[in-house]
Amino acid sequence: MLYHPVKIGSVSLDGNVFLAPVAGYSDRSFRSICVRCGASFTYTEMVSAEALTRGNLKTEILMRRAENERNYSVQIFGGIPETMARAAELVLEKNVCECIDINCGCPVPKIIKTGAGSALTRDPERLGKIVAAVVRAVGGRAAVSVKIRSGWDEEHITFKEAALAALENGADAITLHARTRAQGYEGKADWEKVKTLVDLVNGKAAVFGSGDLFSPEDAKAMLEQTGCDGVMFARGAMGNPFIFSKTISLLKNGSYDEVSPSARIKAAFEELEMLVADTNEKSACLEMRKRFCAYSKGIPGGAALREKTVHAETIADYHAIFDEAL
Repeated sequence: MLYHPVKIGSVSLDGNVFLAPVAGYSDRSFRSICVRCGASFTYTEMVSAEALTRGNLKTEILMRRAENERNYSVQIFGGIPETMARAAELVLEKNVCECIDINCGCPVPKIIKTGAGSALTRDPERLGKIVAAVVRAVGGRAAVSVKIRSGWDEEHITFKEAALAALENGADAITLHARTRAQGYEGKADWEKVKTLVDLVNGKAAVFGSGDLFSPEDAKAMLEQTGCDGVMFARGAMGNPFIFSKTISLLKNGSYDEVSPSARIKAAFEELEMLVADTNEKSACLEMRKRFCAYSKGIPGGAALREKTVHAETIADYHAIFDEAL
């Protein structure tokens, strides 16, 4: 079966359809909606190891578990093994999560300059040292996973070396975003590399695929073509947390039902309410502008709604925009 339980180290999950760590999106309000819509496992947006060790309050907010998350992972990034180890310890002191994920794939220049993110994919030796340090710090209290890219650019494809370094130093799972750092989020993800990684790892750890997953059909195709253990939705879940339940239905039953416009907007309001509770109305309403725009894609008259949404500042503003429309 394409939809099936999966293990990340000692962590047992009921399914294999995940929410990726998405910067600016994967707070616990959005993760909660995704879990309700069927996500088998969720990841926080990436948390700075340096900020964690300095006691930055914002990082603590990013790490909070959603009330309905039975299992989740906190993703951390950094380029210094000792700092990453201390950050992992702090994660488990502040929020007992089931997995620590190490970001070795972010292509953003300010992250790379610190020796973190995609810089680690092209430096397997340092990647291995970071994984080893985090594994020692965690001491079996949580699983440790790694997310990598195909390589730095087409002339430097290093995912095999990066994956082997992670495995040799104790990683329980590897996710491959099948694009290079140079591609960023452009061009086409090369799923053949995910298949190559599955063959290389050969069951020694779980392998998950990421990149160009925008529909249930995409997820099914990746599972069929690569043999990976699970798939990780990122941009495909923005404004569309229903992609998880639809994918599960497709994998199990061969079909799925579309979601009504009213159900989409209702989910957006639920997300807004949780975000207000975690922050405040002003901050939440500003943050939700992009999310309501995403939720309204494909809805009749959506363009006009989005024109108004980018000016919304209060919960009442959002109701004034969407209640009449629906």
